[in-house]
Amino acid sequence: MTETAIVNGLTIIFISLGVIFSLVTALGLIRLPDVYTRSHASSKSATLGVLGILAGTFIYFWLAEGHMNSRLILAIIFLFVTSPLSGHLIGRSAYISGVQPTDLTEHDALKQVIAEKKRKQ
Repeated sequence: MTETAIVNGLTIIFISLGVIFSLVTALGLIRLPDVYTRSHASSKSATLGVLGILAGTFIYFWLAEGHMNSRLILAIIFLFVTSPLSGHLIGRSAYISGVQPTDLTEHDALKQVIAEKKRKQ
């Protein structure tokens, strides 16, 4: 197996995983019942989808073309840090704003914490 075939195989694997995670994100946004679960789908699996596509692109250009792009690494790190955090903050602000979770929710971990904060204020 030649080096080019290995690089192309790695690129295809990473980009395919990214596309699969992006497809899971789209299905989650359509099928999940409330803002909390949709936020989870959009932040976690979309992050993995974009990371897979960026990693595949980075591997291809670095190993096949001989061009190392540090901006792709910075984009991967930035997305890996900010996307799950923003999803968490969107869910928390929705909860504080009074958006009700679906009836399928079994445990509300924030209810007691928010009630204690409101009592202190």
